[in-house]
Amino acid sequence: MLQLPNQTGFYKGKVRDVYTIGQHHLVMIVSDRISAFDVVLPRPIPFKGQVLNQIAAWALDATTDILPNWKIASPLANVSIGLKCDTYPVEMVVRGNLTGHAWRTYKSGKRVLCGVTLPEGMKENDPFPQPIITPSTKAHEGHDEDISREEIISRGIVSEAEYVQLEKFTLALFARGREMASERGLILVDTKYEFGHIGDTIYLIDEIHTPDSSRYFYKEGFEERQQRGEAQKQLSKEFVREWLMSNGFQGQEGQQVPEMTDEVVQSISERYIELFEKVTGKTFVKEELSENEWLEKLNASIQDLTT
Repeated sequence: MLQLPNQTGFYKGKVRDVYTIGQHHLVMIVSDRISAFDVVLPRPIPFKGQVLNQIAAWALDATTDILPNWKIASPLANVSIGLKCDTYPVEMVVRGNLTGHAWRTYKSGKRVLCGVTLPEGMKENDPFPQPIITPSTKAHEGHDEDISREEIISRGIVSEAEYVQLEKFTLALFARGREMASERGLILVDTKYEFGHIGDTIYLIDEIHTPDSSRYFYKEGFEERQQRGEAQKQLSKEFVREWLMSNGFQGQEGQQVPEMTDEVVQSISERYIELFEKVTGKTFVKEELSENEWLEKLNASIQDLTT
């Protein structure tokens, strides 16, 4: 843990280290740690933090017309500084296709997910008639849990009026994300958003449209692959989950994380960089600073908040 100027709090997440500065600001440092099945894997992935932070910054800047967000600046490739908000304790998961957790639920024979009834006769990766929202509770430790809209409101986790607004923002953000992805030859398949508020104003917080929170398919050949029943070509963290599952690990008690060889680590790093370049259309530039240079730049940026 660092000691930053005017630091008043610290939270270590699975991937991000979040520092409270004074009463009104946060510093989010996106590490190279990687998690899957809610378990932090034993080896970091080079440049992953830079990829996640820069995609998020790019996507946040592209959605400010929909609602305000927490970010003020990204002074370093893996760091963002912004406003401290009171967080809504739900993650708004939105899905455009029957993939991942939704498919595993569907394949098991269930037809209701988070209170949403799923159509009959769907195949893996088929698009839904309309995007669906399948929220989950935001857990500080362990697994997030599926929850329905009705339960969120009835338990008073979020008021009905606020939840209706969160749904509207979620669908608008997803539509924007899909437009941006389509321009790059991709399909934004599913993602999640987190929200907070300052007073009565709702803010988009954390990060959006990164491979840690989103799944992308390549648009070219999608229909043909669906018709042939083939796996979709995708850019997401799902390939990490699939590698773990193929090696007998799904985060369950007693299971061992398979060995992460240098080759595995390098391939994951390359996939993250590939996603950055494909999603943003920009060339990824590795920011390689000494620890002292990085810390000096960070401290100077924090000092700017109070001057």
